[in-house]
Amino acid sequence: MPAQTRISEVLKQLDELGLSALNSDQLMRGIVRILQSRMLKYNWVGFYMLDSSSPVLVLGPFEGAMTPHTRIPLNQGICGAAASTGKTVVVDDVSKDPRYLACSLETKSEIVVPLFASGRVVGELDIDSHFPAAFGQDDRDLVEHCAALVGKRLEAEMKKK
Repeated sequence: MPAQTRISEVLKQLDELGLSALNSDQLMRGIVRILQSRMLKYNWVGFYMLDSSSPVLVLGPFEGAMTPHTRIPLNQGICGAAASTGKTVVVDDVSKDPRYLACSLETKSEIVVPLFASGRVVGELDIDSHFPAAFGQDDRDLVEHCAALVGKRLEAEMKKK
């Protein structure tokens, strides 16, 4: 199946999930399951959420191998960089990026997209690949779409409180 066809199908599945998920946790769990199973080069997919009481990212729903990084300070790693700057970070070769916090010897590239709710960073979606330079513009668009879906849901939930 061509990559563009796969991405189109995955986007449709994600949008359906966005409409049917009962809450943000169910949405995030569904997103990591879909991305990790449908996107062949996405070997580890997970959300980190900003701890409201300290400048730390806390591991949320994920699919893939266990990670030693369940809490990441905002001043550490590629995850910390994305959350601190509010910008997507794509690393084609993690061995050449001094910010990389090694989780797996198999990881070759990574993309981290911040999640926004009410105009502020509240978390991020982190994806590792066993392939170098695994994340092109189509992947970036897809992952940013996922982050926007979760951000909108989180914002709606915040307004209800």
